[in-house]
Amino acid sequence: MTANADPLRSFYAGEVPARVGSLLEQAMSAYADTERAEGYLRQAQAEAPEALSVYFSMYKFYFYKGRLADAERVVRMALEAAARQGGFPNDIEALTPATVDWQRYDAPQHFYLFSLKALAFIRLRRGDREDCERLLAKLGDLDRNDSVGASVIRAFADGSAA
Repeated sequence: MTANADPLRSFYAGEVPARVGSLLEQAMSAYADTERAEGYLRQAQAEAPEALSVYFSMYKFYFYKGRLADAERVVRMALEAAARQGGFPNDIEALTPATVDWQRYDAPQHFYLFSLKALAFIRLRRGDREDCERLLAKLGDLDRNDSVGASVIRAFADGSAA
């Protein structure tokens, strides 16, 4: 196996081909050049449209660039992809603790929870406190051990975080 064929592993999002990992690294290196970085991210998505780590990189990029509508659009795509890969419905209201084993760290459902937390934060930043609260309540129900750190977003929503 050549170095270019070795997959890169992410603890939250599975494996990506080395080429895609390289594109994600190039995007990080080019962060100051928004257009160039975004080009790398889009290329990574085109090459690995189901790679959860590509969605993660994209929504974080857009969030930090202050492009909250784009971040929300991508996080919603990430939720859809994770649900599809995990074999559960992408219907936040219908999800229960019994839907899947939410405590599995090595499965798409963990990424789903992580992305749900991101969506809650984006909704808060976009001024939709009610939707943020709804998402945080669902996270509390599904992730009772707070494995994705939704309590941090809760602290922001409650005004107790700096």
